[in-house]
Amino acid sequence: MQMISFIVPAHNEEAWVGRCVSAIRGGLESLAEPHEIIVDDASSDATATIARQQGAQVLRVEHRQIVATRNAGARQARGDIFFFVDADTLVNAPAIQSALRGVRAGAAGGGCVPRFEGRLPWWFRLIEPLIKPAVRLADFLPSGACLFCTRCAFEQAGGFDEKYYAAEEVVLVAALKRQGKFVIPAETVVTSGRKVRAHSFLTLARLTARLVFRGSRGLQSRQGLDYWYKPAREKVK
Repeated sequence: MQMISFIVPAHNEEAWVGRCVSAIRGGLESLAEPHEIIVDDASSDATATIARQQGAQVLRVEHRQIVATRNAGARQARGDIFFFVDADTLVNAPAIQSALRGVRAGAAGGGCVPRFEGRLPWWFRLIEPLIKPAVRLADFLPSGACLFCTRCAFEQAGGFDEKYYAAEEVVLVAALKRQGKFVIPAETVVTSGRKVRAHSFLTLARLTARLVFRGSRGLQSRQGLDYWYKPAREKVK
């Protein structure tokens, strides 16, 4: 039977990582599937302790680069199928089952569309209902909150490209599509709305303009990428 590896990049995620790992374990309860959960960690808070308490392995890395951290987790993983899940994302059994069906039917990989939790600013509430239809129409995944693929396709794609500090999932998805079919399940996952709460519409407009004018070069250092590298940290409840 195929081993499933869940790889969770986590930096100072004590408010979310317990729920993230618990959601993965809960989603697998009804599945007789061998699995492992690997939390990649360079934290100064209780992230590692909480992850271990929930039954995850903790791989200590010091990259402070999401891309390199994901690749480190993949190198550690023993699975035949990889799930890359953000630490502030909650997966569920239907999404996991649908992803596995797609891969076992021959897809190279896929990704789940996220739903955002909590209070959201007015401008994002206007946009959010359009995200899922747009993804279906364009066959383009705008978030790496929950990506999955076979180990073989991941390795043939060369893993995540470490010259990028953000939007690395866009590059990987394009590479996976060259390996085979890419599927987007109907089922969604829940992810934190903290980034859109913490940053104004003007901030995101500036980021978009930066990427339009600089292209991929604008993603090749942490400078100017506060949306990803300085998210709001929520208190542990």
